[in-house]
Amino acid sequence: MWYIIIAVASIATGALLARTFASDKAKKIQAQIDEAETKAKQIIAHAETKEQNVLIKAKDKAIKILEEARLEEKQMTEELKKDRQALVERENEFGKKIFEIDESRKTIEAGTIKLAEDKQEIEQIKLKAMERLEEVSDLSRDQAVERIMKTIEEEHAEALMSRIRKIDEMDTEEVERKAKNIIAVAIQRIASSTVSETTTSYVELPSDDMKGRIIGKEGRNIKALEWLTGCELIVDDTPGIITISGFSPIRRQVAKRALAKLLKDGRIHPGRIEEAIDESKREIAIDIKKAGEDAVFQLGIQLTGIDPKLIQILGRLKYRTSFGQNALMHSIEVANISALMAEELKADVSICKKGGLFHDIGKGVDHDIQGGHPELGYQIMKKFGLPEEICYQSIGHHEDKPKTLEAVIVKSADAISGARPGARKDNLELYVKRLEDLERTAASFEGVEKVYAIQAGREIRIFVNPSHIDDISATRLARDIANKIEAELKYPGEVRVTLIRETRIIEYAR
Repeated sequence: MWYIIIAVASIATGALLARTFASDKAKKIQAQIDEAETKAKQIIAHAETKEQNVLIKAKDKAIKILEEARLEEKQMTEELKKDRQALVERENEFGKKIFEIDESRKTIEAGTIKLAEDKQEIEQIKLKAMERLEEVSDLSRDQAVERIMKTIEEEHAEALMSRIRKIDEMDTEEVERKAKNIIAVAIQRIASSTVSETTTSYVELPSDDMKGRIIGKEGRNIKALEWLTGCELIVDDTPGIITISGFSPIRRQVAKRALAKLLKDGRIHPGRIEEAIDESKREIAIDIKKAGEDAVFQLGIQLTGIDPKLIQILGRLKYRTSFGQNALMHSIEVANISALMAEELKADVSICKKGGLFHDIGKGVDHDIQGGHPELGYQIMKKFGLPEEICYQSIGHHEDKPKTLEAVIVKSADAISGARPGARKDNLELYVKRLEDLERTAASFEGVEKVYAIQAGREIRIFVNPSHIDDISATRLARDIANKIEAELKYPGEVRVTLIRETRIIEYAR
């Protein structure tokens, strides 16, 4: 029984303790809540205070901005008033000036009318006076003038003739003196070489043993060289030298370079010879372009306005001759002399310089093009867009009376360059022309691919297209060419016509 009492007492005690503990915890929670509410109220109060301060500052700033705007508006209004006042004053002054101008114009018009009336009155007085004089002298005005002039001529005829003769002599002497001075100054300022071109080139050999290798077995190597280059290779007893003969400087240069490559490489056979000649032709093409660019650069002409193809044609003049004179050097010399003379004569220096440089450009094209080099040069320059004043120089320097001052200058410079000592040789030019005529005559037949005049024009080698010319036709063609040469050309001795027909077939095994 007492266990029950103890248990009941324990339960009652526990309940009492639990209630007491819960009451304390509730008090603590309530205290925390109260403290949080107090802090929240403080934060809200602080925020409201800060917000009020911000509003006050914003209002102050807005008021300040408004005051500044009102002040600026007031200043602008005052400035507008001043500008308006100044404008009104200027309009008043302008009106006064217009009034004064109108008054001056009226005065001038009145004076002009009065002057015209006075002039008309004077003319009438002069006319009456002349009529009175004619009545008194019984002569008209023209008759009186003629009589006076005749009297003066009769009294002073000798003095007048002497004076006229003296003036003519002075003018002639002065013109001659100035012309000589201009030419002398131009020539003195140009320093040029007087070396004439030749028709032979030489290749030095490391040893005479190389001559046999160049000739090759049964002469196949030297025949291939002569066939592909169109030049004659002379292998004689001269130690260490092979002579290359041909009228075309380009062909001689190709042959010379090809031989140099073969000697350096050591391999000499028809296949390698063909490769060396192709390489030499490409190098010559590059050298021709560089020669044209160097000529233009040397004269100070801008490359931007000139077509590169025209520069290429100009460079080909390096391997052309005119009576033994190098055509490119001659063109540069003519351009320099023309420019110097143009400066003295107050002509267009640019036209004279470019016209002098390109005046012989027609000589740079292939020989199979029909027409003389003046007309060809004109057509070439027109094709590449040069002005008419420059194009005309190609024709003008061969005319008796050129149409422009610049053309007269270029013609004179061309004559000066060609006439100086050592510049040209007539015999060489005639020789080259004969070789060119031989090649041109043979090339005029259908089916002919290549023509080479060799052995100083004593032999001409012709290569034909085997698909167009058969063996029977080749014999007849050789005879026809020989007959045409006999009929149209003049030459000493005889010309050997060698016609070659070759069929080359190439296949590849893969």
